Amino acid sequence: MNKRNSLIVALLCVASSSAMAQSVEDGLKDLYYGKYLSAKQNFEKVIAAKPTEDKAYYYLGIAQLGQEDVAGATATFQKGLQAVPTSALLQAGMGRIDLLKGDAAAAKTKFEAASAATQGRDGDVARAIADANSEIKGGDRAYALTVMEKLLNNEGRKKKDQYTATAADYIELGDAYRFLGGENGGKAITTYEKALEVDPNNAEAVMKEGLVNYNARLKAEAVAEYTKATNMDPKYGPAFYELFNFYITPKKDQLSWENAAKYLEQYMAVADPADKTKNEYLAAYISFFKKDYDAAISKGQATMPSADAFYQNKLSLLIGDAYLQKGDSLNAKKVMDEYATKVGDAKLDSNDYKLLSTIYMRLKSSDSAAQNQYTTKGLAYLEKYANSITAKDPETFIQIAEQLKGAKNYTAAAEWYEKANELSVANKVQLQAIDYFNVGLNYFYGGVGVTPYDTTLLNKADMAFQKVIEVKPDLGTGYYWRGYTNNAKDQQAQTGIAKPYYDKYIEMSEGDPGKNKSTLIKAYSYEMLYYYYKEDKANVKVYSDKLTALDPNNETAKQITENMAAREKAANKPAVKPAAKQGQNKK
Repeated sequence: MNKRNSLIVALLCVASSSAMAQSVEDGLKDLYYGKYLSAKQNFEKVIAAKPTEDKAYYYLGIAQLGQEDVAGATATFQKGLQAVPTSALLQAGMGRIDLLKGDAAAAKTKFEAASAATQGRDGDVARAIADANSEIKGGDRAYALTVMEKLLNNEGRKKKDQYTATAADYIELGDAYRFLGGENGGKAITTYEKALEVDPNNAEAVMKEGLVNYNARLKAEAVAEYTKATNMDPKYGPAFYELFNFYITPKKDQLSWENAAKYLEQYMAVADPADKTKNEYLAAYISFFKKDYDAAISKGQATMPSADAFYQNKLSLLIGDAYLQKGDSLNAKKVMDEYATKVGDAKLDSNDYKLLSTIYMRLKSSDSAAQNQYTTKGLAYLEKYANSITAKDPETFIQIAEQLKGAKNYTAAAEWYEKANELSVANKVQLQAIDYFNVGLNYFYGGVGVTPYDTTLLNKADMAFQKVIEVKPDLGTGYYWRGYTNNAKDQQAQTGIAKPYYDKYIEMSEGDPGKNKSTLIKAYSYEMLYYYYKEDKANVKVYSDKLTALDPNNETAKQITENMAAREKAANKPAVKPAAKQGQNKK
């Protein structure tokens, strides 16, 4: 379950003098603060006291989902429906389970039945339906918006029939806008502000304004809102957790293990004290982010025996990654191989594939057969990771490309760099020269990595380097690599297709021969060879002199000079007179 679930604030505004209602409110407060185990214990007490309280069953199920216990939540919703068969709220809960199982059609049937039973005017039911459709993959986000708009629409209703919106309602409506994305981000912010008008101290609304900013790639603003939420309510753990998540995300201007450790410690200070296993796991995680990998491993191993299956899996990932980070790839492999066997391939997710691919890519063996097996398996896991990711963002694609490049699978790397560029363009991000250069460079190495050279890949490289020139015309790099790429298609310099680009590169770069020595040597060599085949002695000498000035012992220059001298000598040698024929009369 997504920890940002806005249903956790659903009944915080409810007031009641009865002991049972107060316990429901206590449970909802625990959910608001992300204390799922304590919330679960509270709702179980409510049910024990009143077995027909459908709200207690529903929010107990939500607490269980917060602990990733889908089976437990399913059983709770089913038990609740046995006790309260007419509960629209629990019907919505079962629809949520259907969505989690991937059955959107069954879920929609249950949601519509629950909405019809309450005429769309029950806040708990509407929020339950909207939240499930916003948060869960496969949900109908437009439907979530419609459900919340219907709940809050009082047009044409008598005053006594009008619905009074709570902060939770506006937060859920804001979530619907946020998940729809695009231009709806501004509407989400406006709606979260309405929640703050109802409840000025609602840290969740502020935190979710940060989520909107983050989705809009306004990272500084996102961090500011998360921080504001923690200052508004220092006990609001979810905001600290968002800051932690921000800094563990491997993206530019974001990843910081030091900050991740700091905010995880602050989160732990307000976390659920009843959840001992989670706290022990997080303590090991803090050691990991502080780069004390031995402590992370020992703490993780100590927690493993008492952990349930969910945390055993998380601990395996942590321990495996800790071994990897400390440079012990073999133990990392051992831990993760055991984990993969235990959970089965069908239950591995994108994070599992990513770690497994990284481990296998780093394994080194002097045995070529073993090394090939490591590389093959690493690439297979990387492909599974690429196909499993749900967050389609350029930086993730670039990470995939860089791993492929590291494994010398250059053509695939180029394709993933291209995908990253396509996403950036779709997101209206201006591409830089380096973005095109990465594509061109990898297509180039893919093209020259086979025999004979693959001209299709070289043509793709050439096109990418032309884009480098267009973006950065005052940079010699694009011209040099267009020259080098066309040089690969014309290795004997007989057609001259690389010459225009080398000419331009030389013009831009030979003013600083020390800085550009190796690339100028390549360009001069091509020019010299081109003029050699044209039998242009003067220009051969020009480029031969330039070449030997940079590389006095250059073998190509020596050979060309010798060949030209031999040609000249042969051309200047006097013609041999034909011998007189025998028997010819003398005059």
